[in-house]
Amino acid sequence: MCVPGCEEAVRAALSRRGFFRGAAAATAFAATAVVPEQGRAQERRFKGVVDLTHTLSADFPTFFGKPGIAMERQASLKPDGFNAYVWHVMEHAGTHLDAPIHFSESGATADRIDAASFVVPLAVVDVSQQAAKNADYQVTRSDLEAYEKKHGRIAENACVAMHSGWARYAADGAKYTGKDAAGVFHFPGFSPDAAQWLMTERKAIGLAVDTLSLDHGASKDFRTHYLWLPSGRWGLENVANLDQVPAAGATLVVGMPKVKDATGGPVRLIALV
Repeated sequence: MCVPGCEEAVRAALSRRGFFRGAAAATAFAATAVVPEQGRAQERRFKGVVDLTHTLSADFPTFFGKPGIAMERQASLKPDGFNAYVWHVMEHAGTHLDAPIHFSESGATADRIDAASFVVPLAVVDVSQQAAKNADYQVTRSDLEAYEKKHGRIAENACVAMHSGWARYAADGAKYTGKDAAGVFHFPGFSPDAAQWLMTERKAIGLAVDTLSLDHGASKDFRTHYLWLPSGRWGLENVANLDQVPAAGATLVVGMPKVKDATGGPVRLIALV
């Protein structure tokens, strides 16, 4: 649920005359941030929307090399009078969420995650220069400290995203996975030390990466997953367009199907900027 004033502010913004008019279709509007600061709601004004979601198709690269979705036609406009498909979807394909249960025995399934944690401040840590030199780069605690020196302290209950520049390779499966002759992946991720620091020192609620995994591709023990998810937090993988979002000040909105007992699932990610 929203903090006091949230619903009223959003409702008022959406009902304003001409909200959806104009070339931008994202006219400035006011809404109250979901996460309060020192017990009081912060009011933020958003001027636009950035879609952080890759289009899911059978061609999008996956961790296991199999298509993440197959679509079977169920009905056609002629002769049935409507169009419909049956989807066969891999939970962890395309832009998707990892629920706590994904790497734990008793963590929350996707349907049990508190909806309030799906509207949060977004911090985008740019390590694209480092990743360009080292495909196995891992976001470090030093990267996070350097981010805060430039952009201010990371808010509690924020989602912290790694912008490595990898999203631009999504149409090239070989480059995106970085899979070598030995079958080892090579792409950036969060180091376990950075994840631990965000958990204990900043109380972040989400991690996001523009690659296939929260852990870097060459990881064999998935320590970042095993630290982050069993703590009750969620992760986002294969995030798009982080280069279009400011390093600080945006609000992330996570929309996903509420499927009973799911370990995760495809999401539509929206950044309000």
